[in-house]
Amino acid sequence: MVIGNANRLGGTFSANPEKSPGPQKLNLAEHPTFDTHCHCPTTSSIMSSLRIARAALRARPAAIARPIQRRGYAEVANDKIKLSLALPHQSIYKSQDVVQVNLPAETGDMGVLANHVASIEQLKPGLVEIIEEQGGSKQFFLSGGFATVQPNSVLSINAVEGYPLEDFSAEAVRNQIAEAQKIASGSGSEADIAEAKIELEVLESLQAALK
Repeated sequence: MVIGNANRLGGTFSANPEKSPGPQKLNLAEHPTFDTHCHCPTTSSIMSSLRIARAALRARPAAIARPIQRRGYAEVANDKIKLSLALPHQSIYKSQDVVQVNLPAETGDMGVLANHVASIEQLKPGLVEIIEEQGGSKQFFLSGGFATVQPNSVLSINAVEGYPLEDFSAEAVRNQIAEAQKIASGSGSEADIAEAKIELEVLESLQAALK
């Protein structure tokens, strides 16, 4: 989702808090150049993904409602995961029981179930899907981050920013894809083309999830 006017390149985002809820103009600052020799996420790639998220949101949500925690008298069943999903300004999940979490890991998409082997995974910008106890699922776009699978089926996810999938506009994502495709297939600088390809990867995953 395109809200407001934005330059294609940008690193720091600042929405005007005095604006009423709804479309907001974004002020974008310069960002470091993408390292075309490294396949890991750089500051540029993460900031590019944040710019995509903010441009594609229907309206900047004030906060993500945290799912209600359900407490029982017995120990958690061994077929559940204790999930914590934290952003710098809030916790979306806090030690809540879920069935499965699908992650966009740098090593490839992966599903985490109860009794998963302990590991630490670097996350690329993309969608995290959480399958809850009741059988429903929730999806969030995360800017990247880390997921730690601990013993006893405990999973902790930390990200810079995250938004619920339903807050994105399919039309705005299509517009962003068209713009990124033009740049990726153009004759611009290597840095511009590399960043456009990152944008396409993120936007196409968003588009697929929104269908």
